Amino acid sequence: MAIKHVLPPPDRRAFGQSRRKQVRRQEQNRWRIEDRQTDPIDALAASSAGRVPALLEIKWQRMAASPFGFFRGAVSVMAADLAVLPHTGIFAQLCGDAHVRNLGAFAAPDGRLVFDINDFDETIRGPFEWDVKRLATSIILAGREAGSKSADCGEAAALFLKSYRRSMHAFARMTVMEVAHFQVHRLQRIAPVSQVLRKAEQATPLYNAERLLQDPPKGSGLKHRIFVENKPLQYRITGAKAQAILDSLGPYRQSLLPERRHFFDLYRPIDVAFRVVGTGSVGLRDYIVYLEGNSAEDPLFLQIKEETFSAYAPYLGEIGEPQHQGQRVVQGQRAMQFLSDMLLGWTSINNRQYLVRQLNDHKGSLAIEDLKGEGLMQYAEICGELLARGHARSGDPVAFDGYIGTSDRLVEAVAGFAIDYADQTEQDYKTFLRSRFAPKTAKKGPPAKASGRRPKLKPGPAIKEAAPVAAAREKK
Repeated sequence: MAIKHVLPPPDRRAFGQSRRKQVRRQEQNRWRIEDRQTDPIDALAASSAGRVPALLEIKWQRMAASPFGFFRGAVSVMAADLAVLPHTGIFAQLCGDAHVRNLGAFAAPDGRLVFDINDFDETIRGPFEWDVKRLATSIILAGREAGSKSADCGEAAALFLKSYRRSMHAFARMTVMEVAHFQVHRLQRIAPVSQVLRKAEQATPLYNAERLLQDPPKGSGLKHRIFVENKPLQYRITGAKAQAILDSLGPYRQSLLPERRHFFDLYRPIDVAFRVVGTGSVGLRDYIVYLEGNSAEDPLFLQIKEETFSAYAPYLGEIGEPQHQGQRVVQGQRAMQFLSDMLLGWTSINNRQYLVRQLNDHKGSLAIEDLKGEGLMQYAEICGELLARGHARSGDPVAFDGYIGTSDRLVEAVAGFAIDYADQTEQDYKTFLRSRFAPKTAKKGPPAKASGRRPKLKPGPAIKEAAPVAAAREKK
């Protein structure tokens, strides 16, 4: 079949500029509570459907820790709010849950440590500014939690946005292959990032084995190490249920690149456990598998993580789409990252869909206390560069640059939005603490109730990617 070629760069730049008529850059600062069409408590209730009920209390406890903790677990709230605001229609692959703690270090296929966006549960194609607004808001909230002054948090958000604009401007002038090969080389000079990389360097498979495994109980008849138990956060699975999880490794193997199946085949499974991870993911089914290669000194840990529809899917017309949700995450991750986990794949268990990846393989994440003063400023800048790279890899940097331009209009607008939405998040957090979901120890004041109306999952027609970029990708 013939494939339509993209338009020449001048036409793509003109297209990006034309989207300013759809939504002026200054209008990207818009946040008014009157625009909200979904009650935040309703949104949380809708996002909890299908999760393990007994674990939801853990999710609410983690969200109750702080406004930023609430923000991490409430992507469904922000997705509903963004969907009713004016948007450019210029699409990229979105991280979906872009915030400062969803960047981290991990081992690349060649063994090098890399730092990049590393959580893609909510990934989907959508308006590029949705990621930009969410990450800018997270900088404000995380900076406040770390103890930075409000003015410094606002300045850090502006630095993030200027870095994103500057990087996208550079990508728009590179060759396509230069964008594909682009790496960030100054990471060791960014204090918070260098600390994350040091953590990741220590997180070897043997180090993780010491933390995750223990000798079997005497008299059990087991001759190998088993997972440590810490109910309800982690506990072993045996019998038929464990076998169902191990059986899912067959379909997972088929999702791997052929040359990587050989290495996976040299490992044999030893033990299986259930594990609670993250904040937004709590309540979803998450399994870990311990495998051994040439000896007990050659451990491999796989995470089999349940994936459901992206929180943005109802607003982008993708609810009911037949795509495997684990595959959605894998493809979104590969589209945005420069390098990805060599054992990244997907599978299904009992009609539920899962992402599969290595667990804690040289992984390291940010400590919020590092985001204070100069550390916040440095980290904000690198966030802008890495998010711009992810969007440039998966979208059209020429069109993005055409819309963004070289002035501070978009920077000032989104920085204003981020401050206003961070303030709104703090108000939503207080509402959450008075709601039926709040942990008993966190309740304050009279209980707040959900609106009582059914959560609105489709505010108007599904958001579509603007032509001609979308049309250029279609096959005849």
